[in-house]
Amino acid sequence: MATRTSAAEMVSYEDLYARWEQGNWKTSELDFGQDREDWREKFSDLERRAALWNYAMFFHGEDSVATNLTPYIDAAPREDQKYFLTTQQVDEARHAVFFARFMSEVVDTGDSIAASLATTQPELSWGFKKVFARLDRMADELRRDRSKPKLAAAVTLYHLIVEASLAQPGQHFIEDYLGERGVLPAFYEGMQNISRDEQRHIGFGVKVLSDLKDEDPEVPAAVAEVLREVIPFATAVFVPPNWDERYITCFGSTMVEVFQVGANSLDAKLRAAGMPPEELPGGVPLESDLSSEDRAKRGIAFLRGNLLGEKNGPPSQDPELLEMYFDSIRRGLSQAYDGAEPITLQWDFRDAEPWHLQIDNGSSKVARGRLESADITFRCRFEDWVDTSMGRADPRRMLATGRMIPRGNPRTLWRARSLFSR
Repeated sequence: MATRTSAAEMVSYEDLYARWEQGNWKTSELDFGQDREDWREKFSDLERRAALWNYAMFFHGEDSVATNLTPYIDAAPREDQKYFLTTQQVDEARHAVFFARFMSEVVDTGDSIAASLATTQPELSWGFKKVFARLDRMADELRRDRSKPKLAAAVTLYHLIVEASLAQPGQHFIEDYLGERGVLPAFYEGMQNISRDEQRHIGFGVKVLSDLKDEDPEVPAAVAEVLREVIPFATAVFVPPNWDERYITCFGSTMVEVFQVGANSLDAKLRAAGMPPEELPGGVPLESDLSSEDRAKRGIAFLRGNLLGEKNGPPSQDPELLEMYFDSIRRGLSQAYDGAEPITLQWDFRDAEPWHLQIDNGSSKVARGRLESADITFRCRFEDWVDTSMGRADPRRMLATGRMIPRGNPRTLWRARSLFSR
């Protein structure tokens, strides 16, 4: 019987390096003269604000990844992996210079890279700041720990979340409207070059994750852990200022469409690396059994309802939204629970109606109301539970201060420990 060849096995590190040599381009040769004219004459005020918001995140992202890549090179276990990563660092620096030139020569943000970075800093979204702060910490962690699981977590954050699920959808969004309208020709050419570079980087990330998974059994758990931590932040990256969706619709797309592309890309890359989301230990918040449109709509609803993303007030208790939220909890905890015996969970909220969850032999159901008895009962405010479950509050601090109290006999709590290590 023939063995199935994975997508990661169909490309080699040598091939990826050769593609880099073949695809080299020079940002210094781009002429932004027509772009400067188009920016002033063919973009409306709204379009300039929207484009600056989007392009600023790319500019700061490229600046960050260019300087954060060094510990990845040091941690890579193979020479051919190190060689490719050095080409990627050159690419990222070139991308940062490209955006710096555009900002300075077209948008007039300053006459130096530092000035342009400072001028565009206010454009960065809450989600962007959270993701890239985590990337900074990940680089520091990788300097101290060069193990294969830590490298896999770092590659997941950099190559799959930042590049595949955030940058790639943004690049397609920008290229589509620039190509359709025939504007900003030098910027359009540069974005096409960057897309080809990023596709190569993402291919490397998928391959190295596949190799690391085959070499160390702890890799899937490390990948799942960073996904659980960062996906709630990554989901909020493309929330426009003041929730003004015209920042996206003015260029012919919608938030749902952008979110769909990002979620589909991350899902596809994990599968290509041999780690389907539904098989990762402890579960990850990707809800792969939902359609990409439903996932996108659900994520946006959670963001709007203060259940996810930047906290702008108490979480909504809209009944329809709560149904979706507790359905997501059901999916996540059912996947995370690794006990053989059935288990029931009860939420007794001080500021909202109670809910309960029953998990039995792989099936689960969640509903409003109280059970006559439950294996574990959480007593807390609904707002505190949301903040903890979505990564906005430290669960250890919640437990230590008594703001969240799980009750159950010690044996049951131990049996359900996988639910508390998320």
